[in-house]
Amino acid sequence: MKIPLKQVAKGVAWTGAGLLGTVAVYLAASVAFSAVPVAATDAPPSPEETIEAYILSNGVHTDLVVPVRSAYIDWAQLVPYSDTPAADSTMQFVGFGWGDKGFYLDTPTWAELKPSTAIKAMFWLSTTAMHTTFHHRPTEGPDCVRLRLSPAEYTRLIAFIKNTFQLNAQGQPQRIAGHSYGQHDAFYEAQHTYNLFYTCNTWANNGLKAAGQKAALWTPFDFGIFWHYR
Repeated sequence: MKIPLKQVAKGVAWTGAGLLGTVAVYLAASVAFSAVPVAATDAPPSPEETIEAYILSNGVHTDLVVPVRSAYIDWAQLVPYSDTPAADSTMQFVGFGWGDKGFYLDTPTWAELKPSTAIKAMFWLSTTAMHTTFHHRPTEGPDCVRLRLSPAEYTRLIAFIKNTFQLNAQGQPQRIAGHSYGQHDAFYEAQHTYNLFYTCNTWANNGLKAAGQKAALWTPFDFGIFWHYR
């Protein structure tokens, strides 16, 4: 039976309207929940106890940046400088960013984003990776906020970050060889599944919650984090 063209057009229109409505609801919920603050849960640390950390965004994706070495952990034992092309051990900070493996490895620029990669990322169909980047001391600004963590807060943040790595039998992160964006970064296999409701920025926001810092109730976007630090 031949379906009338008018009926087909009507079906397409309803489908398009439904998709647009779903996107609108998602964006509205993102803004609403991002605006709801989760207050810092611990008292500020004393100056002699403070561990300096940073929240760093590239405009889309948020990293949690911490000292490479402290009394509480030596991250270079888990993510060695030698895993990066430059192997530059003069850098004193390391940033951690979790995300969809396909986005990270196959989409160096937005122009190269494939529909299949986006669909897999949005709908629980892809694996994930941890991106680590070594830094000199970050500079505070619109996209970089300094945190002052107590030993207890930093210990919880360490556990949160470590638990995101997919470890091998020896308890070490599994590097994804042959991939980096520059001279000072590396990728590792990660736990959890990326989706519309648990994005790279949701992960960073949850890390802040774990460390007792200001955060959004829920956010898939970086601005939802930075709202609470301005």
